[in-house]
Amino acid sequence: MNTLIIFAQAAGGKQGGIGTMLIPMVLVFGIFYFMMIRPQQRKEKERLRMIAELRAGQKVIFAGGLTGTISEAKDSTFMVEIAPKVVIEVARGAVSQVVSDGEEIKMEKSR
Repeated sequence: MNTLIIFAQAAGGKQGGIGTMLIPMVLVFGIFYFMMIRPQQRKEKERLRMIAELRAGQKVIFAGGLTGTISEAKDSTFMVEIAPKVVIEVARGAVSQVVSDGEEIKMEKSR
C-alpha cells in the first residue's frame, strides 16, 4: 500500500512546462498532416488536372454513376452523350473517372 502512495506522489509531484504538452501535440499534428491531409491534397490536384485535360470523344464516369462520351467541352460544363442522340449537360466537377479505350468500367460496390 505504501509503495502505491509513493508512486502516485512521484507521478503527480513533477509538473512540466508548456513544452511538455506542446511537443506531443505538434508531433500528432505532423503525423496527421503527412498521413491524411497531404495525400488528399495530391489526389484532388490530380483529379483537377484530369478534368482540365478532358476533350471531346473521351468516355467518362460521373459521380452519380452515369457514363457517357463527351461531345463538347465548355468552360464549366460538358455536353455528354449518354445514349444515341441523347445529350445532357453536366458540370465538370461531377467527373470522377476517365475510361480509356478497351478498359472495362469499374464501379465501387455499395455496402
